[in-house]
Amino acid sequence: MVILFRILLLAAILFLVYTMIKIAKDPRRQFTAAVENRSFFFQDNDENPKQNFFITYKGAVFEGEKYIGATEEAFEVVSIIVSAKEPNTLTGIDREDLYFLEKEILIRYPYASIEWKHPMKTLLHRPFEE
Repeated sequence: MVILFRILLLAAILFLVYTMIKIAKDPRRQFTAAVENRSFFFQDNDENPKQNFFITYKGAVFEGEKYIGATEEAFEVVSIIVSAKEPNTLTGIDREDLYFLEKEILIRYPYASIEWKHPMKTLLHRPFEE
C-alpha cells in the first residue's frame, strides 16, 4: 500500500512539473508579457495559413487576417488586412512604426499586399507634415 501511495505521489509531482513547463513555454504568455512590456512580438501559426496572426508593438495589439491566393509558383498568402484590436491603445504610434510593422509582415509573407484598417489607414494616407 505504501509503495502504491509513493508511485501516485511521484506521478502527481511529475504531472505538476510537466504542467508548469508547458505554461512557461506557452506563446500566449509570451504575447501577454510583450504587451505589458510594450515590446515587439509576432505570434503566428506557420502551419495554418488560415489562422490570423497577432502583433504587439508599443503596447498596441494588431490582428492580421491572411488570405491565400495563387502566385506564379505556388499558393501563398497574397493579401493581409491588418486592424487594431483596441484602437484606444494606438497613442504614440506614428507612421514610421506602421512602416516597421509592414516590413516585418513582408519578411514573413513576401507575396502579400497589406491593407490597413481605420485608423491606421488614415495615418498612412495623410500627406507628410513639415
